[in-house]
Amino acid sequence: MSQPYYLQGNAFNVRMNSIVGWLARHGVSLLGSAEMSVRGRKSGQMQRIPVNSHTYEGTQYLVSARGHSQWVRNMRVAGGGELRVGRKIRTFTAVEIADDEQKVLIVRAYLERWGWEVNQYFQGITAKSTDAELLAACPNHPVFRITVEG
Repeated sequence: MSQPYYLQGNAFNVRMNSIVGWLARHGVSLLGSAEMSVRGRKSGQMQRIPVNSHTYEGTQYLVSARGHSQWVRNMRVAGGGELRVGRKIRTFTAVEIADDEQKVLIVRAYLERWGWEVNQYFQGITAKSTDAELLAACPNHPVFRITVEG
C-alpha cells in the first residue's frame, strides 16, 4: 500500500515558515496568514504552524497544500485548534471535507488566491486546471471547514 502524498519542506521553506509564524505570533499577518496551533495526537502538546486560511462563499477553510502532513493528522484527531495573530487568538472547530467534488471548488478558489505561493506543492495543478485534473489531485490535499467560536 502506498503512502499518502506529502511533500516535506526544504530548509528554505522551513525557515520561511518559522519567520511567518514568528511574525503572526507578534501581530504581523502577511496577506491573512496566522499561526495555527493544534494538539498533537501523540504528544498532547500544542503544535504550531503558519497557515493561510481561505474563505470560499462565506465559509473558512484550511487547505493542506503539502498533502497529508502532521498538522492534518493532528487535526483529524483534535477536531479543531487555534488561530493566532498577535494577542488575538481565535478558537475553531474543524470538519474535514470528504467529498472530492466539493473540494474541487474550494481548491480551485484557493489556488486562485494562493497559487503564487503554493502551486509548487500541487504537482502541476493550478487554478486553470480542468475539473477532472483537480478532482484527481483532491485526495492528496486535505481540506477542513473551520468554524471560529465566539
